[in-house]
Amino acid sequence: MSILAQHKYPLSSKHHVYTCLSPCLRTRVHCLATTTTTTTKPRPNLDQLVIEPQLNPSQTLVTSPPSRPILNDPSLRSTWAHRAWVASGCTTVMISLAKSIMGAAESHMWLEPILASLVGYILADLGSGVYHWGIDNYGSASTPIFGAQIDAFQGHHKWPWTITRRQFANNLHALARAVTFTVLPMDLASNDPIFLAFVGVCSGCIMFSQQFHAWAHTTKSRLPALVIALQDMGLLVSRSQHADHHRSPYNNNYCIVSGVWNEFLDKQQVFEASEMILFFKLGVRPRSWSEPSSDWTEEIETSSQITAH
Repeated sequence: MSILAQHKYPLSSKHHVYTCLSPCLRTRVHCLATTTTTTTKPRPNLDQLVIEPQLNPSQTLVTSPPSRPILNDPSLRSTWAHRAWVASGCTTVMISLAKSIMGAAESHMWLEPILASLVGYILADLGSGVYHWGIDNYGSASTPIFGAQIDAFQGHHKWPWTITRRQFANNLHALARAVTFTVLPMDLASNDPIFLAFVGVCSGCIMFSQQFHAWAHTTKSRLPALVIALQDMGLLVSRSQHADHHRSPYNNNYCIVSGVWNEFLDKQQVFEASEMILFFKLGVRPRSWSEPSSDWTEEIETSSQITAH
């Protein structure tokens, strides 16, 4: 039985019209019924009523699948340019901390810089979560400035163990470059020990967040005792806490410095609310709204890869 359009003539008793109204979802309705030779009026089989949602494909974020990593991948190695940027970033952070300590010693003011350092450490964890959420859910490899990191994080969801293969400077150089350009002018312009303490600790934690992230994917047998102790105390994000980020639905535990903000952000659904705002304002869907595909399903190391490592 087909669905008839509204007509000025009355419908016969042999036809039935079923409509499906929805304010936000376009549907296509198929009503399947069998005919009979008896005089009984045929009734549609409601069990065979099929509703197919028609989503606007323009609102779906499409990204290219990440490339499968290979053993001894040259892209995981550090170059001299990477090392130079990490050295530059570390020097910039040390200038902030050194000037803060000297200023505190001259003014005999220690409590305020220490408190500023603590605030910088806490806010660095929040900043790492916001940044991680953004590049996990929006953009692609072709996005200006952030494209390379977005592509790397998409591959990281597929093969998270590769971060433990990435060499130190290779892992940190992008953040170290950003720290150099943003923090060095502050070091030159300010002598305030409180401000410099905040800037030094916050920028240092952000720059090393990718190393903390790598440690959260490393087995305890391969970690230094000090790192294990800091993870157990909750001062660095631990493997057990970060593991939830790599489980479906992949929309929680984004913070990767200490993870102290994760519980609050997830319970208050801060990122979910932000995603709704961006969707209704810009029409952009985050990747976390889609069903996990093969590009987001984690693949573990093979026995040959573990042996080679």
